Amino acid sequence: MKQDRMSPFLKDGKSMLLAYDQGLEHGPSTDFDDRNVDPSFVMDIASKGGFNGIVFQKGVAERFYDGKVPLIIKLNGKSSLPKGEPVSRQECSVEHAVSLGAKGVGYTIYLGSQHEAVMFSEFGQIQEEAHRRGLPAIAWIYPRGEAVKSDTTKEIVSYAARAGLELGADAVKIKYTGDAESFSWAVKAAAGAKVFMSGGPKAPTDEDFLSQVRGVMGARATGVAVGRNVWQNPDPMAMAGKLKAIIFGA
Repeated sequence: MKQDRMSPFLKDGKSMLLAYDQGLEHGPSTDFDDRNVDPSFVMDIASKGGFNGIVFQKGVAERFYDGKVPLIIKLNGKSSLPKGEPVSRQECSVEHAVSLGAKGVGYTIYLGSQHEAVMFSEFGQIQEEAHRRGLPAIAWIYPRGEAVKSDTTKEIVSYAARAGLELGADAVKIKYTGDAESFSWAVKAAAGAKVFMSGGPKAPTDEDFLSQVRGVMGARATGVAVGRNVWQNPDPMAMAGKLKAIIFGA
């Protein structure tokens, strides 16, 4: 039986990833405080909090990755400054990601953007090279642009999941629809590609976020790729423990 390329990031078929690739797109003033602006702080949470993977852009990985948690390098990015239809272009090669110790690569696709074809093409080439090297290619699929009226409906989220499958992604990172029943359709639409809920902005309360995670796991998704709801939390380790209890039953 062919080995699952996502296996470095899985425990009993489930996973909890810590995402810290937001700095390029959001800048330092939106998401960071005096603690979490330091990548070492987040790297420490990933290793001590029992996360199955950490997501960095290449520059952060070059300076702060310590090898204690499997690494995913995000290969594309954009800033929040340009307006108009979103497009995120490749700025790191699969080869360089491997040289940094990456066990997987990620790429954002803005499904529905007028520039989606550019991102489809880049991801297609990345997926093929990653697979030649035995690495998983993970697609962040976020429906955005003038054509997208809501990015959390059952229809649009399942479209995102299916697009990831069709493009050859080993896993997709998508938004939550709001309930387990509708999110389960996205999981089914992914047809075997691993499904991670995107953690998104800091939820109003911890319980609001944990309720989403329960719904995700109830829909038989693989897990979560969470960032701000952990490293913006006053007690990140406590939040990590609560996530582990829901995802792994530990």
